[in-house]
Amino acid sequence: MVFDGQDLMAASERDMRALRGPRIAMVMQDPKYSLNPVMKVGAQLMEGLRQRDKVSAQIAHDKAIEALEAVQIRDPERVMDAYPHELSGGMGQRVMIAMMLIPNPDLLIADEPTSALDVTVQAEVLAILDGLVRNRGMGLIFISHDLRLVARFCDRVLVMYKGKVVE
Repeated sequence: MVFDGQDLMAASERDMRALRGPRIAMVMQDPKYSLNPVMKVGAQLMEGLRQRDKVSAQIAHDKAIEALEAVQIRDPERVMDAYPHELSGGMGQRVMIAMMLIPNPDLLIADEPTSALDVTVQAEVLAILDGLVRNRGMGLIFISHDLRLVARFCDRVLVMYKGKVVE
């Protein structure tokens, strides 16, 4: 796999650390397993900014609110003060997408981002992802077993088996 001219399979751990987050971000399948259950959502959204970018608490807070607004969360202040278990599945997935958008990556990898959601919420999350990709000029790798969803949502499709492209 090559990203921006760099062979990722041959990249050192140091090179990969420089790519993860700032250049490549990933949204996992189920937010309840990705979010820390004992930390408020706001603290989790701001943690990377505070650690990686060394920004003030106010700047981190403002960027977190901006990210939540970008994924169409209506009351971002309330969500910042909530624990993950207080959010619905769709809201949790939006929080995960917001968290991955904060460093403004060039590529977002979404691994089954809608599998645990009902059809209505699934459509909302896909519309948000589609809008973010278009508006930010960001690439998206969408991983899914739902071929109907992939056919409706993706521009190009690769079918893989055991890590090899078969179709």
